[in-house]
Amino acid sequence: MTKTLLSFGHGFSARALTRLLLGQGWRVIGTTRSHDKAEALRAEGVEALIWPGEDPGPALALATRVLLSAAPDGEGDPVLAELTDQITANVESFEWVGYLSTTGVYGDHNGGWVDETTPLTPATRRGRQRVLAESQWQALAKTTGLPLHIFRLAGIYGPGRGPFSKVRRGTARQIIKKDQVFSRIHVDDIAQVLAASIAAPNPGAVYNVCDNEAAPPQDVLAHAADLLGTDLPPPEDYETAEMTPMARSFYAESKRVRNCRITGELGAELLYPTYREGLAA
Repeated sequence: MTKTLLSFGHGFSARALTRLLLGQGWRVIGTTRSHDKAEALRAEGVEALIWPGEDPGPALALATRVLLSAAPDGEGDPVLAELTDQITANVESFEWVGYLSTTGVYGDHNGGWVDETTPLTPATRRGRQRVLAESQWQALAKTTGLPLHIFRLAGIYGPGRGPFSKVRRGTARQIIKKDQVFSRIHVDDIAQVLAASIAAPNPGAVYNVCDNEAAPPQDVLAHAADLLGTDLPPPEDYETAEMTPMARSFYAESKRVRNCRITGELGAELLYPTYREGLAA
């Protein structure tokens, strides 16, 4: 049987995984809301579905693995809201199901450490929506045997997404908040973690996906500017800086995330163990 991945909300992380899988002979079916994005996915070797819109039923019947990247809303996960019955009908065909969540589910820890056993106390609306979606998938897994794996992703960067484009455009801002740290992960490391899990399923597992060093955002920006030979923007105090509610929400939480499960259980050797290697690449 052909190994077939069905990916809902086929975005930045899923596309990185696809680059690994297609080289191994996989068939990848990915959903997107946009006709333009569907054409771009087809050019990358993905069988694109417009969803919501086209019926994903035939793809669910073909899939041996399912990846879920669609953003939740106030009601929870949009895939479950529309397709619970079809997913349940095909559950015995799935060898692996992966849900991409966020380390935002842990909330603010004032720079302290969190791991997969830390209670979920999200401080933002996005974090609360992810907690709800996680719980919905876990409830379905409990009643149906769905081989669910949850991946809590730190701040994602990679080609086309990160500080370089902002520094080049002159739109980067050096916002300083005392003792603020973020964990990050390069998109190619997300892909290899997912591939390692697909190769060694452990239904029910939860994994933090981050690199080895949480760092203040201004340190990362300074390193990017140094690599580009560009001056840093002037520092701005978080308390008085003019920021959108969305931008300000990114600074609402400060924590250091442990990645022992991906490096231990999955044996993932990070390509980019810190932001320095990731930005250099």
